[in-house]
Amino acid sequence: MGTGYPEVCNTGVMPEAESRSHPPGPVPRLPRDEVRRRLLAAAGRVFAERGYADSKLEDIARAAGFTKGAVYSNFGSKQELFAAILTERSEAELFGVMAGLDAAADVPAFIEQAARAVARRIIDDTERGRLGLEIATRALHDEETGAVVAPMRRAQRAAAGQAVRAVTEHAGTTPPVDPELAGTILHCLTNGLAMEHLVDAEGVDSDTAERALRAVLGWLTEEADK
Repeated sequence: MGTGYPEVCNTGVMPEAESRSHPPGPVPRLPRDEVRRRLLAAAGRVFAERGYADSKLEDIARAAGFTKGAVYSNFGSKQELFAAILTERSEAELFGVMAGLDAAADVPAFIEQAARAVARRIIDDTERGRLGLEIATRALHDEETGAVVAPMRRAQRAAAGQAVRAVTEHAGTTPPVDPELAGTILHCLTNGLAMEHLVDAEGVDSDTAERALRAVLGWLTEEADK
């Protein structure tokens, strides 16, 4: 198995005499972060086009400009690569939503913005919903996939709980449930809305998703009854 890194091609033609006097130097390597970024981007396209089951690591590596060895050296398996795509998208969404906390006029205004942003993602990014549903279904029947999906989902629930904690601390309130449970509620709500939209886009549209998120976020971040 090779290094997994691509060769850098020179499309120009060097004169024969010059090529003899200037032998080629070592082939440069891309930084590991760039290799990972390209693999994730290519994998996202391939998985979206073919689904998880019909996507092959060879095709993903080729689409990114690498050998299959690059996939294994960065992700270890097809399951880990797939989970990395979903994790990256979830983290990017959460970061984008939480970035608006300090800029919002108050917590109710932030909740309105957050609910609108997440609802919009659910409606616009149905690809992510389909991929999430496919990998969850596969995890039910494949132990190796389940071993990758379970910790990914735990991390997503924990991140959602930390976000709720950050909002309540910003507001100076004591929420009605602990952050861990809050994260589970919020995570399951967003996943459920995404799944329902996939099968009933008219019944669970952007307005429905936004109102549901706003209601639950409002309850999770308000002062608990004493």
